[in-house]
Amino acid sequence: MNLAVHFEIPVMDLERAIQFYEAVFDVVLERANIDGNEMALFPLHEDKAGCSGALAKGESYVPDINGTRIYLVVNDIEAAMERALLAGAVELYPITRVTENIKVAEIKDTEGNRIALHG
Repeated sequence: MNLAVHFEIPVMDLERAIQFYEAVFDVVLERANIDGNEMALFPLHEDKAGCSGALAKGESYVPDINGTRIYLVVNDIEAAMERALLAGAVELYPITRVTENIKVAEIKDTEGNRIALHG
C-alpha cells in the first residue's frame, strides 16, 4: 500500500488555477463541489501508479509557499517549466539533475503555492 492516496492544492481563484494547471501539465481538470468546497480534479488513471489530487477552494484552503511540497511528474521538465513560466509561474528552484534519470525544479504557482516538478 502507498501511504499517499490523495492531495489537494489550495487556491483562491479556481478559474485562474484551472487555467494555469491545465496549461502547464497539458491536462483537463474536472470541476466538482465536495462538501461545500469548489474543486477541480486532476485526471486519475486507476490502472497506473500514483494518487488522486485536486485544486481546492474553500474556507480551510489557504495557499502558502511554505506549506507541504508536492512533486508532480512531467514527461519533459524543460518544456513544463517553459509552459509554467509562460502561464504566470515564478521559478523558485532551477531545473536540477538529482540522479542520472531524474530532474527536479520548483515553481510558485499563480495562487502562491510552491510546487515541484519531477521529470
